[in-house]
Amino acid sequence: MNQATLHQLKVFEAAARHGSFTRAAEELFLTQPTVSMQIKQLTKSVGLPLFEQVGKRLFLTEAGRELFTTCRQIFETIAQFEMTVADLKGLKQGQLRLAVITTAKYIIPRLLGPFCQLYPGIDISLQVTNHERILERMVGNMDDLYIMSQVPEHLDVHVKAFLENPLVVFAPVNHPLAQEKNIPIEKLVDQPFIMREPGSGTRRAVQSLFEEHGIKVKVKLELGSNEAIKQAIAGGLGISVLSRHTLLTDSSEFSILDVQHFPMKRTWYMVYPSGKQLSIVARTYYEYLLEAAKKIVAQEVITSVPQ
Repeated sequence: MNQATLHQLKVFEAAARHGSFTRAAEELFLTQPTVSMQIKQLTKSVGLPLFEQVGKRLFLTEAGRELFTTCRQIFETIAQFEMTVADLKGLKQGQLRLAVITTAKYIIPRLLGPFCQLYPGIDISLQVTNHERILERMVGNMDDLYIMSQVPEHLDVHVKAFLENPLVVFAPVNHPLAQEKNIPIEKLVDQPFIMREPGSGTRRAVQSLFEEHGIKVKVKLELGSNEAIKQAIAGGLGISVLSRHTLLTDSSEFSILDVQHFPMKRTWYMVYPSGKQLSIVARTYYEYLLEAAKKIVAQEVITSVPQ
């Protein structure tokens, strides 16, 4: 093991956690051949196989399971050391690791900019993914804070609401229903619908509402990102339910339909495991985000008042 590197251990840990070289490569921004090569070199250092393939599935060997446990202990120790050093240095330098669900990418980067200007020595790592991947990262204690719109039900976590995240019905700007008011939700049955991919928190919320009212929409497309859905809506392929925050970048091509039971009330939450000790950097961003959200709410109130 004297020949093993920390980079190889990180690659192995990601591959073991996902049970996939491909997903490990995606997470670490590496090519799959690079991941395979790093695992091969680590296997040679260990002297025993770390993975075995049965059919198309990848499994850890006994040595692999032992190394996976060791990796988690090593990374936790390093994280604690980094936290201690950051606390000793104050806020002059350090690292902030954030993981946010896909929709949050429209609001969180706007709030990161001023924070980075206040603390230019802090390095930011921002992972953007869907609800299921966020839960995986949380179980693995891979980040400092998690921004979500759906609180985990089966994990022991600390949760703090900080901003509303209303879901609305998006349609092309020239849609026939764009000028109607108080549209019955049943009218959505006749519309071609674009849905987020399985695993999306937005999809689960929308499906729950539709089931509650006995609505079965015609799903024409399933897409894995809000941007792809917006492009499909702009192209006239259908309507969808998205966070109102996705309109922050461009509103000229879309209309928001006035449908009964919408906007769906959702909330952004800051989440982290209950036993986790936040570093001084993470605690500072936590407090900063609460204050920044108050300013956004105040600004929205001002802009909504008729002049």
